Amino acid sequence: MNRWRGNPWAILLTLSLGFFMTLLDLTIVNIAIPSMIDRLDASLDQVLWVVNAYVLVLAVLLITAGRLGDLWGKKNLFIAGVAVFTLASLACGIAQDPAQLIAARAVQGLGAALLMPQTMSLIIEVFPAERRGAALGVWGAVAGVSTVAGPTVGGLLVTTLDWRWIFFVNLPIGILVLVMAVPVLPPHTRAVRHRFDVRGVLLASAALFCLTFALTEGQKYDWNAAIWALVAAGCVLTAVFLLYQRTQQDGEPLVPFSLFRDRNFTILNGVGAAVSVGMMGVFLPMTIYFQSVLGFSALKAGLVFAPSSLVSMFVALGAGRLSDRIGGRFILMAGLTAYGLSTLWILLLAEVGTGWPAFMAPFVLMGFGMGCVFAPMATEATRYVPPRLAGAASGVNTTIRQVGSVLGSAAVGAVLQNRLAAALEDEAARRSGALPPDLRPGFTEGFAGAAEGGLEVGGRHPGAGSQVPPGVPRDVAERVQDLAAQVYAHGFVHAMKPTLALPLVVILCAAAACLGVRRYTAKAPTGTPPETAGLPG
Repeated sequence: MNRWRGNPWAILLTLSLGFFMTLLDLTIVNIAIPSMIDRLDASLDQVLWVVNAYVLVLAVLLITAGRLGDLWGKKNLFIAGVAVFTLASLACGIAQDPAQLIAARAVQGLGAALLMPQTMSLIIEVFPAERRGAALGVWGAVAGVSTVAGPTVGGLLVTTLDWRWIFFVNLPIGILVLVMAVPVLPPHTRAVRHRFDVRGVLLASAALFCLTFALTEGQKYDWNAAIWALVAAGCVLTAVFLLYQRTQQDGEPLVPFSLFRDRNFTILNGVGAAVSVGMMGVFLPMTIYFQSVLGFSALKAGLVFAPSSLVSMFVALGAGRLSDRIGGRFILMAGLTAYGLSTLWILLLAEVGTGWPAFMAPFVLMGFGMGCVFAPMATEATRYVPPRLAGAASGVNTTIRQVGSVLGSAAVGAVLQNRLAAALEDEAARRSGALPPDLRPGFTEGFAGAAEGGLEVGGRHPGAGSQVPPGVPRDVAERVQDLAAQVYAHGFVHAMKPTLALPLVVILCAAAACLGVRRYTAKAPTGTPPETAGLPG
């Protein structure tokens, strides 16, 4: 394999495989949520931590990992990240309770943080500006396919094997990447000495943790004063972090504010965060809806998502090349608008009895939208970034996207839990009239307290309201069970509508923001635009 050493496309393949693993694990977990809840006896808020622990650690360590790549070598950090991620995947697969799984997912996030920023940095270094769009097109295709393929691949693994295999699947991929990386990636040639902003990392970590904990656990604790205090603390810590970063601009801050003099970089970082919110906001509720309301197996639910994966893969390759020729402004707007329209279409279709064929067309449109987003977004965000700032730009860009993922997942989870708790109580009160008078109070009270200790949304319907006292005739007990199933199904659909509205609004705002992206033509001179001139190296 030595003959491939230094070959740009072999390097791109190796980086893309590692990148594929980290993004696959952002969404593959969603399809396994009902199964994990049932097998681990977990609640919805606990499983949300399985999602959020990974993204939270990833988000707060990305920039620091990018600096370590400059100091110790991007190749070394990439290999270390792949090794940590692969071993953590094994630990996830053998976890015996929610706490063990959450801890292993946090370590997975560490591995992903070590390897992820090295991918874009190496691509920017290896490929010249005139070929970078094609390379980022492949990279963007991997990003889009890995994210939307998560439910499909996960559904196959959960149905045919077990939920644990959504993590075990990383083992052969990780080993293959390690075997390829050693001979293929360019050796470390120079070291850039950095001062690590430990205080900045701690402030950012604390701010994100406070906000994530409050959003994830808020419904469980009935949004009491302590939860709102955490929200306030998260906002204050975020403000303190930004003020502290302002004082560090003459040194080596975590977030170099000078990067944001470039209008494209600023706008597209916001768009990247919005895309993360949009994707988590659709995949999380829809995977639960398909399995716990429509009764699909994990495989069937995953196959419903499959058109998005296939369409996104082919569109992304063309979108990357096209953005080199005409710029990515209008491609991004078209993609984000298509994604928003597909989300609205799904929102209108989702009912208790909707059949799977109805979702094919909107998911095809969603795949087209995603295919038009990733490569042009990366190309336009870094088009005018000088090579000497590639590492910092990559770290900031990827970090902001992952912050969008963790806060988006937490916010969507908060809306879903809040609306589901209210909808279950309303549905139970409305349908309890079909029961004998002596059973009505217990039925409605069971669903009224469904959020205590964490909502269950697994393959089993919430059982609190379906419990009947001994001696009740069999036909009455069956009616209670049937009504409980109806309460859950209709309650979840009612809760899912406002939940999907959140990513819809965010994505459409991102599409509008793309109007501010600078227009580009192939004849225009490349390099640093006026607003980025004079950026420190």
